[in-house]
Amino acid sequence: MAKWVYSFGDGKAEGAADMRNLLGGKGANLAEMSNLGLPVPPGFTITTEVCTAYYENDHAYPEELAGQVDAALAEIGKLTGRTFGDPENPLLVSVRSGARTSMPGMMDTVLNLGLNDETVKAVEAESGDARFAYDSYRRFIQMYSDVVLGVEHESFEEILEIFKENNGYSLDTELSADDWKTIIERYKALVAEELDDPFPQDPKDQLWGAIGAVFGSWMNARAKTYRRLHDIPASWGTAVNVQAMVFGNMGETSATGVAFTRDPGTGENALYGEFLVNAQGEDVVAGIRTPQNITEAARIAAKSDKPSLETVMPEAFAEFSKICQTLESHYRDMQDMEFTIERGKLWMLQTRSGKRTARAALKIAVDMANDGLITREEAVMRVGAGALDQLLHPTIDPDAKRDIVATGLPASPGAASGQLVFTSEEAVEAAAAERAVILARVETSPEDIHGMHAAQGILTTRGGMTSHAAVVARGMGKPCVSGVGSIRIDYRSGTLTVAGRTFNKGDVITIDGSTGQVLAGEVAMLKPELTGDFGTLMEWADGARRMKVRANAETPNDARTARDFGAEGIGLCRTEHMFFDDDRILAMREMILSETSDGRRTALAKLLPMQRNDFTELFEIMHGLPVTIRLLDPPLHEFLPHTDEEIAEVAQSMGVDPERLRQRAHTLSEFNPMLGHRGCRLLITYPEIPEMQARAIFEAAIAAAKSTGAPIEPEIMVPLVGIKAELDHVKARIDAVAQDVMKETGTTIVYQVGTMIELPRAALKAAEIAESGEFFSFGTNDLTQTTFGISRDDAGSFLGDYQSQGIIEQDPFVSLDQEGVGELVAIGAERGRKTRPDIKMGICGEHGGDPASIGFCETVGLDYVSCSPYRVPIARLAAAQAALKAKNEG
Repeated sequence: MAKWVYSFGDGKAEGAADMRNLLGGKGANLAEMSNLGLPVPPGFTITTEVCTAYYENDHAYPEELAGQVDAALAEIGKLTGRTFGDPENPLLVSVRSGARTSMPGMMDTVLNLGLNDETVKAVEAESGDARFAYDSYRRFIQMYSDVVLGVEHESFEEILEIFKENNGYSLDTELSADDWKTIIERYKALVAEELDDPFPQDPKDQLWGAIGAVFGSWMNARAKTYRRLHDIPASWGTAVNVQAMVFGNMGETSATGVAFTRDPGTGENALYGEFLVNAQGEDVVAGIRTPQNITEAARIAAKSDKPSLETVMPEAFAEFSKICQTLESHYRDMQDMEFTIERGKLWMLQTRSGKRTARAALKIAVDMANDGLITREEAVMRVGAGALDQLLHPTIDPDAKRDIVATGLPASPGAASGQLVFTSEEAVEAAAAERAVILARVETSPEDIHGMHAAQGILTTRGGMTSHAAVVARGMGKPCVSGVGSIRIDYRSGTLTVAGRTFNKGDVITIDGSTGQVLAGEVAMLKPELTGDFGTLMEWADGARRMKVRANAETPNDARTARDFGAEGIGLCRTEHMFFDDDRILAMREMILSETSDGRRTALAKLLPMQRNDFTELFEIMHGLPVTIRLLDPPLHEFLPHTDEEIAEVAQSMGVDPERLRQRAHTLSEFNPMLGHRGCRLLITYPEIPEMQARAIFEAAIAAAKSTGAPIEPEIMVPLVGIKAELDHVKARIDAVAQDVMKETGTTIVYQVGTMIELPRAALKAAEIAESGEFFSFGTNDLTQTTFGISRDDAGSFLGDYQSQGIIEQDPFVSLDQEGVGELVAIGAERGRKTRPDIKMGICGEHGGDPASIGFCETVGLDYVSCSPYRVPIARLAAAQAALKAKNEG
């Protein structure tokens, strides 16, 4: 019989930490903590395989599941001395999700399950606290109705807020037991009115409703969005964890909290977290009440007048501190924990590797390696390469004038400016229009995931450092300021008011996630300094990687930035980008529209000194590092004049009739320019172009070698080759120019001519092309377009639908399609090496900065990747991780 349920508790468990694929992260770690003898409320985990079966079998469960759940419930009852559904001595449980990788706030949770009109009386009698019993019951009704029955959460909040207003209450804790009884009746009436059915009273029905809701939430919109943003396959499924309830809302000796063994924002080795007295866990993360600091040091630093856990409950704090040390040492990583104190007794509800900012990840990894807790190689593997992007975000210039309008909690570091928006939908619309926005909310919820992704930064008036907004923003690497209680947001009028000042939707503000400040207007920013822990980890990474990392750069600024970030050369200089300046586009148009070779040479003679200067500067900046220059490769239409003014300007410069020029331009226009007269085809039609560019390259190489004293060996790349004869034709022109320049200057020039493999035919005929090509660079942008037959410029209109419907997992223009396009890269590499065993190969599409694609390049044995300058650090780390993974698997 298949095993669908795994129990834990009382110092033992049927599972362990290494079973996270089966038990989910939460279930595996609950089992591990139980095996370590830590105080964990007993419970059981329904495996991820049930989730898979549930979706494969039209939302039906395996036959044996119900019996295994009953047996596991009985085991919890035995350990707690209670019985599920017993009106006299009821067992109450929580039902939580638990995917194999953490998805904070994305899926549904139900607490206090098992309460009904009868069992609530038993809880009242046993606890001796009627207020606690009925507060717990109203929470259960509200949560269960929202999560399982689909009654809007806001409808219950409205009932509660109206009641509090009518009775002069400001906090939930002011309501008495009788008040809660009144609220409960109103809640039940709302459910009956909305559903035409009473609120379910049978605990068994409640349990299966909650289990179904957790499995159902795996496919809700916010979970799908989170999975898409974090590359989590839908096929993984979620587990369900059912656990005996412990209560942090049983009066002043009870509490609940969330903590990290180190600061997740900075990486500082100090206990970091928040708690609330007389509260349940959802209160802390939901941001409804502003929580208190766990340690006295943190309270003092925050200048809080609310006592710390260390002061309020010293014995529980001491035990908790010891457990934190145990868990971090055991897992050898920073832990994120949830805990509850029930009448002085500490219970651990969760531990997991904590989400952290990139800066914190670097510090934690380097510190742990230096302390001998992990190896340097493990430290390199610990920092997500994509997360380094966070470090490239700007910070506010310390000399900039700050018009501070409010200060909240520094929930996620970095700074951002943008127009104010108050809904996630507005944020998404603005991002589509390429407008930077700050999303301001009273508090964020999981439904805001798409808006948070679209915004430059997030601002909330409620919530602490572990609220939904803070955790998700840190995971996304976006600045966030939370808990700005002095701000009032009015969604209806679209205004933010603070200290007598009003900001309307569209007004620009700046948030500083490192200080918690909210500032009026746009504030000057500084680029980050990538030193300290970053420099240390990158040094370790560079020692571990095999592949070189180059940059795609054609301007001096890009080239300098690339070198600053550790690029080992230029893997792609797109020369067409050099021709769009006003002083060059005219000469370029003259060349293209000229009907004679002499006319084209006259126009190109104007461009030669400009090109030579461009290349000389690039060679000097790279100072002996390899530079790959791609010859002209634009779709022709990008250069053609289109307006009457442009045609008249070119006609005047060439001394020809504008109408004749217009007809010439019309003759050259194409239906599908991306598959038309471009790349080597243009170079063959207009041989004067490769001749001019080759001369500029060779003369620049000689000049730069003299000025720097470093030998320059340019790599000249012929684009869009699909036939060996195309490469041979263009290469002959380049070689002829090289001979001319060497004769004229008396200087020997060492250079290579290669090609970009960006057509399926080129990959398939790579053995033949390698007879002439001295290096290959895989242009995966065009190779993806031509393999799929999809235009990158138009794909956004439907690829999102493909992802949401499970047809593809990722956009192939963002992360390399390894099965199709990747297969062509592998074929091209293998066949090219058969002809030329020492051929140098790299990749220079946008995929060169994508960690998953870089991992693939390692498996194919490419020599280097080339990416945008700002992604060079990401590529360096990803290349190291790919090499270490290959080494460990080998």
